[in-house]
Amino acid sequence: MRHFLSTQNWSRTDLQSLLDAAEQLRAEPLNDSLRGRSVALLFLNPSLRTRTSFEIGAFQLGAHAVVLEPGKAAWGIEFEPGVVMNGEAEEHIAEVAGVLSRYCDAIALRAFPLFKDWAEDRKDAVIKSLAAHSSVPVINMETIVHPCQELALMRTIQDNLGAPDGKKFVLTWTWHPRPLNTAVANSALLIASKFGMDITLLIPDEAYLLDDQFMDVARRQAADAGGAIQVSESIESAYRDADFVYAKSWGALPLYGRPEQEAELRAPFRHFMVDGAKMALTRSARFSHCLPLRRNVKASDEVMDADYCVAIDEAENRLHVQKALMTRLIAGSDS
Repeated sequence: MRHFLSTQNWSRTDLQSLLDAAEQLRAEPLNDSLRGRSVALLFLNPSLRTRTSFEIGAFQLGAHAVVLEPGKAAWGIEFEPGVVMNGEAEEHIAEVAGVLSRYCDAIALRAFPLFKDWAEDRKDAVIKSLAAHSSVPVINMETIVHPCQELALMRTIQDNLGAPDGKKFVLTWTWHPRPLNTAVANSALLIASKFGMDITLLIPDEAYLLDDQFMDVARRQAADAGGAIQVSESIESAYRDADFVYAKSWGALPLYGRPEQEAELRAPFRHFMVDGAKMALTRSARFSHCLPLRRNVKASDEVMDADYCVAIDEAENRLHVQKALMTRLIAGSDS
């Protein structure tokens, strides 16, 4: 049995095989490879693309997806070990995982960090707890990383640029009205480095550096794959000659859990929005974003409506890569 909690534990060869399978599934979307199978989708947080793509993907493979929202239409779950359960949660993850493992062939979880204490949230304990108690494959639908989005991003990069090795990939911070999860930024860094891209992480201040655990892994992966990573606070030099620009908003980790102070730090940096003038500095680069995106805050209408914007393509690719992933984890466990 194999989980999909992070791409760190998957080789480039294995990930490429998923991307190749996704390309085939895009051309031939319907099959019965998972007929009679089921997957439980646990959402502790809202979703549009993730829920829709997993539900439809399972259907197109002949499987059934059960959507559960703990604390709403399902019992609240306690994830901590050894606790006295006299709070709001009605059952422990040990029983939840045990029951769902008997009913389903895979379990997927979406659980954002709590935005209180990064020293705790960076451990990614919630999904690790599910994986520890599950006897079927577990899929990460976004925690402090978003590996399914990584697959969709790399499928989109390869669709547009071909081989990613040596291509300049700009991961740019953008302003947002509130501090957001670093998950997609962490994941973009991980997948681009795994596939040998030359990465520029563009941030407005060193406080927006990503967590060392992801920076360190990305540097090792880049070195192994023949790529490179640099951090820049210069908009012009970062965009210049880029092949692919990826935008995301995230909060400053040194001020994690202190949104008022983080807002003061963030306030002067609205000019980091992706616009036509910045994209004109690139080597006819493609632009993308994981969505949802606030227009004229993160990226201008001009950028979002341009032919070089491939954000909708990336969103579509979520469907194809997740079908490839479910097929590998569920049908592949039979062999």
